[in-house]
Amino acid sequence: MKFIDEAKIVVIAGNGGNGCVSFRREKFIPFGGPDGGDGGDGGSVYLKATKGLNTLMTYRYTRTYRAERGEDGAGANRTGKDGEDLYLDVPLGTQVFDDVTNEFIADLTEEGQVVKVAQGGFHGLGNSRYKTSTNRAPRQSKPGSEGDERELRLELKVMADVGLLGLPNAGKSTLIRAISGARPKVADYPFTTLVPSLGVVEIDELRSFVVADIPGLIEGASDGIGLGHQFLKHLSRTSILLHLVDISPSSDSQDPVADYFTILEELKKYSEELHNKPRWLVMNKIDIIPEEEREEAINHFLNAINWDRSVPHFAISAIARLETRAMCFQIMDEIDQERADEINEYDEKAKKAIIKERDKLLTEEEYYAMMNEEK
Repeated sequence: MKFIDEAKIVVIAGNGGNGCVSFRREKFIPFGGPDGGDGGDGGSVYLKATKGLNTLMTYRYTRTYRAERGEDGAGANRTGKDGEDLYLDVPLGTQVFDDVTNEFIADLTEEGQVVKVAQGGFHGLGNSRYKTSTNRAPRQSKPGSEGDERELRLELKVMADVGLLGLPNAGKSTLIRAISGARPKVADYPFTTLVPSLGVVEIDELRSFVVADIPGLIEGASDGIGLGHQFLKHLSRTSILLHLVDISPSSDSQDPVADYFTILEELKKYSEELHNKPRWLVMNKIDIIPEEEREEAINHFLNAINWDRSVPHFAISAIARLETRAMCFQIMDEIDQERADEINEYDEKAKKAIIKERDKLLTEEEYYAMMNEEK
């Protein structure tokens, strides 16, 4: 399936049904009075985050989506049926913008999350609504209002905990194959990876993380050269960036230090925020280096790039799966800690909100004293 991460669509909500002008007509009732019913409400348009989708391809080829209009009212005070709402499934990680005003509408990151993007029209009113003591036979009704019409821009940013950075043929695809169930194409030529791929790394039955591989970057990527710049945005949601460098003697460029700084420079040019993300170093293809020379080669490279030794760094062989498991365990520990911090931060905010709601009754000290008494 072709990977599409941007799409523009038009969503049109249904119009409200018109109100009816009608009068009761029955035998022996010459002046039955008005009995025109209201119309139905127009259907609204919603976007729904759906697990299992990984591309916006559907919306690249079909651009316009309409919800159902409400039915018109009828005699005997019959109300028109409401128009059916339209739900459009999108992948997790889809951001929604108004394409005309560039207004940010929603970021759909959770399974089942729903956002209304076009409101259906309000129903029209039948003439029975206009009956008064002075107007016993109104011939007035109200049409339904029009539904919203909006031009939307959908942008998909994949949901991953870890992102892989590196030049083409640094071994990113081989690594994601080695540590997860993902099966991206691997070959001995540049730009084997043409679209992002995701892999789930399972540490045990309860612990796992998602890693994203994007096409390799080259010099000038931030200016649009190559493929990787198109997909750097997919790393914006990650917690950790793994910077892969081929330090083997058979490296295509023969200069791993220059390779390292090329990626660093392109990352900085593209986004300061992405450049400042936690970035761990992965020195790949050490199996090609003779065992007795590995330590010296690793230290030489770390010194050449002035790497801070307190920041995690790994010497691995993705193809031989050398030291990859230990690396994954350390990544998992870091992600677990980050998730725990997020939960604690949420709990703290909730606690402060409760205290704020009750601050007219209790001070913070009184609240904690009460909580301790309950324990």
